[in-house]
Amino acid sequence: MDAVEASTVVYLPPEEVYEFLVDFPRYANYSEHITEVRQYGDGKTGTTYDLVFSWWKLSYTARSEVTTLDSPTRIDWELTKDVDAHGYWRVEHIPEQAPDDEPDASEVRLRVEFNPHSANKDAIDLPALVSLDWVIEKVTPKIEGEARTIVRRIVADLEGEERPVEVDIHAAPDSV
Repeated sequence: MDAVEASTVVYLPPEEVYEFLVDFPRYANYSEHITEVRQYGDGKTGTTYDLVFSWWKLSYTARSEVTTLDSPTRIDWELTKDVDAHGYWRVEHIPEQAPDDEPDASEVRLRVEFNPHSANKDAIDLPALVSLDWVIEKVTPKIEGEARTIVRRIVADLEGEERPVEVDIHAAPDSV
């Protein structure tokens, strides 16, 4: 399994961050490549989401399911078709890291674990002369950039304004 983690500090208490993150349909607002999110269920454990991705000449709908909700610290999910992938959002209360002008702080971490070679070759309609291996080679680094972008945009939305956000990326190919 390959893995990518993105983490940063948000100047809010964990409860506010968690409530924001559990609203999956909102994710289309933060990603350049997610064009739509459709929800099936009440948002609790077992709810599924279709995430419609578009990149280059490709379009793909991933289906994810919320597997565990542990308010206000963790949201676990997994993809349920075409590729072996799962991950979580984790929120950790770290008030000692809040600057003097902020009342609180939480670390937000997004982890995605995936097996790029588990992709169903029939799930994506590829253009002529384009192999799935080529697509995997091009898409895998985009996942890291997308994680960075999503975390920055979420912080701006959560806090109500943009600020310089340090996003730490922890990539772990073929580990976990």
